[in-house]
Amino acid sequence: MIVFKAFLRILNKNKGMIIAYTIMLLIFGGMNMSNNSGGFEFAEEKPDVLVLNYDNGTISSNIVKYLEDKTNFIEVEDNDDARSDALFYRDVNAIFIIHEGFSDEFMQGNNPSIEFKSTGDYAATYAQMILSKYIKILNVYKDNYANQEDLVEKVNESIVNDIEVSINSKIDNSKMSRVARYYSFANYSILASLVYVICIILNSFKNKNILKRTVISSSNYKKVNRDLLFSTLLFSFIMFIIYVLFSIFLLGDSIFTFNGLLCILNMFVFIITSTTLALLIGNLLNNKEAISGIINVIALGSSFLCGAFVPLEWLPDGVIKIAHILPSYYYIRSNDIAISLETFDLESILPILINNGILLGFSILFIILTNIVTKKKSIIG
Repeated sequence: MIVFKAFLRILNKNKGMIIAYTIMLLIFGGMNMSNNSGGFEFAEEKPDVLVLNYDNGTISSNIVKYLEDKTNFIEVEDNDDARSDALFYRDVNAIFIIHEGFSDEFMQGNNPSIEFKSTGDYAATYAQMILSKYIKILNVYKDNYANQEDLVEKVNESIVNDIEVSINSKIDNSKMSRVARYYSFANYSILASLVYVICIILNSFKNKNILKRTVISSSNYKKVNRDLLFSTLLFSFIMFIIYVLFSIFLLGDSIFTFNGLLCILNMFVFIITSTTLALLIGNLLNNKEAISGIINVIALGSSFLCGAFVPLEWLPDGVIKIAHILPSYYYIRSNDIAISLETFDLESILPILINNGILLGFSILFIILTNIVTKKKSIIG
């Protein structure tokens, strides 16, 4: 009880910093959700191309019509310098040149090529893919038709009858994306506030007079650690409740879906892990002035490496491999999985349970290391 009362007194003196980190979550978390509120949608974008057709055959004429439908035709002066300038200044993404005799050579099986010049960007590659698709369809039907007109007619039928694909999802991706971004961004606020507060409190308990009284009293290091752990867990639980209430305020009924509840569970487990990590760091530190640097390393570093600020799918593979050694990775990964679920059975939520189990494993490890550190310090003291 004495430890708990001392904990509350020190906590009260540092409530300003706790409020500051909470405000940061609201401001930057809200901005982050706003930037991602539209979700990710795919829209086909037509590349800008120049097509030069020097052939009079039916096949080449139909290729031009097909490209005209799938791309944006750009007019350029009919000379090499103008065409080179158009590519250089990105006025066109690609230039297709169909040489004379192309259609006849194609029907004879000589596999004539269409000259291709490009800027080398993704739009040029897409333009080349469009042409390649048409040529492949021509090759499929070529041996079955003796003249160009019949071949082109069959190819056009095949293209018109493309299968229409629709994706039906019960999840509102826009809302769920906002939920994930809020809870993942909370990684920074949770770690920063817990590490700061707990390190400040533990540093106060390291006063020489307090340490000597602890050593000679009936309260050994394990009991003190246990009391501090329960006190910090209570503080962490209050933080958890506040953050959840803020999420309800910002996100509305999205939180009360099964996906949202899974994100809340993930945060609860992560706060336990963060608390035990903060206790370990607090016991290792002996200098109050080093706390700010530790917060930058732990909170900012893990947030950047594990996807709190930048989505995991945008991070390089090498960074993600490093992130696997940090608890934040499993927390943020669980949030990403949670918002994508449409069925909720053991098989679908098993990856989340495994990640949370790993987080609890980290917690146990941090508690063991904390006891080892404090035991050694009490012996030395």
